[in-house]
Amino acid sequence: MTAVAAMQGVFARSSGTAQGMVLMLFSTVCFVCMQSMIRYVGETLPPFEVAFFRNLFGLVALTPIFLRQGLRPLKTRKLHLHAARGVIQSSGMLAFFTGVTLIPLAQTTALSFSAPLFATLLAILVLGERVRIRRITALALGFCGMLLVVRPGFAELNLGTILIICSSLTWGTAIAIIKSMSKTESSATLTVYMGLFLTPITGVFAFFVWQNPSWEQLGWLFAIGCLGTLGHLSFAQSFRKAESTAVLPLDFTRLIWASAVGFLVWQEIPDAWAWIGGSVIFGSATYIAYREARLARAAKAAA
Repeated sequence: MTAVAAMQGVFARSSGTAQGMVLMLFSTVCFVCMQSMIRYVGETLPPFEVAFFRNLFGLVALTPIFLRQGLRPLKTRKLHLHAARGVIQSSGMLAFFTGVTLIPLAQTTALSFSAPLFATLLAILVLGERVRIRRITALALGFCGMLLVVRPGFAELNLGTILIICSSLTWGTAIAIIKSMSKTESSATLTVYMGLFLTPITGVFAFFVWQNPSWEQLGWLFAIGCLGTLGHLSFAQSFRKAESTAVLPLDFTRLIWASAVGFLVWQEIPDAWAWIGGSVIFGSATYIAYREARLARAAKAAA
């Protein structure tokens, strides 16, 4: 028995919670590796072009799903929501891929934790969702954490920081759309349509800054696409295997991996304010997710 087969056997025999936690940890490693490669390749290729190849090769990485499930992932009754998500998320991806080349990895990761906060804020302002004082307080604390990372008036508010915050806002909007589809759409369907819409949209922007990539760069771009797809699938599947309260706290390890890679590869000294602010943002987002899950269970039990 090979080591891989042995690990698969252990994983299959594990509880749903343990499987969810492993999948979440795997997704964090995928996302940080992808983010690091984006920064590396983005030093020699336009970020818009990198974003296009991330989506193109991300679709290629979905080939095993099509071979196993056929065209089932394409079946949907919510094409309009997939399209809206594609337009919104493509703008966020272009902003993120540009911003990640301009500021330290740890700061990028800390600010990216704010996406669920924007999702909650949009649910309140746009969807009219009623929230109580606890979630409002957590939301306010989360945005205070963002100010700790940015430190306006004490540190230069550069373009990279602004772009990452904008990408978090758009990702928060996408989260709200995904939530509305998650009851009827599988994680495979959500991932497939993300690639189908984002690839041509980012391709249009890439066309205007196009540079022919070398074979080495194509290798990095292929890895970025595969890691992005694996990360999204693992992230989504972790919530199907276990309660969000069990797996979501592990998403914080992204800040640990990002700080380590930033230090080892780019000699970036982790900023204490990024850690403090990131912890506040993440804690607030986790508490909001915990409250939402608890209220959903209570409503289901009362029904």
